[in-house]
Amino acid sequence: MTMKVLGYAAQSPEAPLAPFEFTRRAPRPDDVVLEILYCGVCHSDLHQARDDWGFSQYPIVPGHEIIGRVTAVGSNVKKFKPGDLAGIGCMVDSCRSCPPCREGLEQYCLEGCIQTYNGIDRHDGELTFGGYSQIILASQDFVLRIPEGLDLKGAAPLLCAGITTWSPLRHWNVGKGSRVAVVGLGGLGHMALKLAHALGAEVTLFTRSPGKEKDARRLGAHHVVISEDASQMQQVAGHFDLIIDTVPYAHDINPYLSTLKIDGTLVFVGLLGEVQPAVNTVPMIMGRRSVAGSCIGGIAETQEMLDFCAKHNIAADVEVINIQEINEAWERMLKSDVKYRFVIDMASLQQGARLEPVTAA
Repeated sequence: MTMKVLGYAAQSPEAPLAPFEFTRRAPRPDDVVLEILYCGVCHSDLHQARDDWGFSQYPIVPGHEIIGRVTAVGSNVKKFKPGDLAGIGCMVDSCRSCPPCREGLEQYCLEGCIQTYNGIDRHDGELTFGGYSQIILASQDFVLRIPEGLDLKGAAPLLCAGITTWSPLRHWNVGKGSRVAVVGLGGLGHMALKLAHALGAEVTLFTRSPGKEKDARRLGAHHVVISEDASQMQQVAGHFDLIIDTVPYAHDINPYLSTLKIDGTLVFVGLLGEVQPAVNTVPMIMGRRSVAGSCIGGIAETQEMLDFCAKHNIAADVEVINIQEINEAWERMLKSDVKYRFVIDMASLQQGARLEPVTAA
């Protein structure tokens, strides 16, 4: 049966988030139903709600960093049982048959992966709604197991900020002896520092703000380089195997290219859109250096990341808020006034709201 659910939604690009009651579809035989405990707040939530990327569909219930407890499972579900802790990240489905999907790269599905919100369900054509809500459901193949020992609040951002930085670290084979730099210290950047450090890399933060050094070192940076200081930049010329650029707006990457080693790579994980100003190809050609991009990670890779974080006691640094504070939190996020990720305690939404019983097919 379908489920009446309370959430928070944007009804238009200009509208603030506000309470919104909607209907979740009836669970399918392979579905896992979660009561949402915590939901991380991502920059993407704000961008999509305000149609910054031009493909938003309304109403939008944001949220794709979801930690919950299983309340029901379909008859074909083998991976989860009621009472389990589980998570849902940025995807709830894909075609499952194209080459990327068969390789565990569902995020690069040739038909387009189905986003947790602002996506279209490939079975019924309905709009997907995210984690700023009481309940969510998805196929067991897109639900993550939450290992024992992970702090649930700090685990929520791992499902986007964590995997977004973990995936390039793994793809470019970062390990002991690797030299990794991170551009930007925010939700993504602080996870990149933690994960690269735990993988055994020598880790450097590039920043324009000298005041971030103490925090950067606490998070795992061995070195901090002020990117606007020419002498400091010269000292790290030809130094890095990999630079993870987490900055979400247009910025000049040219100063960083000469700090890459031969065959080094700068990878974008934060910027969607044009690179401005134009990239000077001279240091690329003269050092066989690359500029690349990376988008979240597949389901198996995300599970690997969660297990790694549990083993190494890694979680996001978070500030927990009530759902009623979300509009203020978004404005603070735009000012980088959070260390380093907001997480919504969904009990604040559920208080006084009756959850209807759920049965899965």
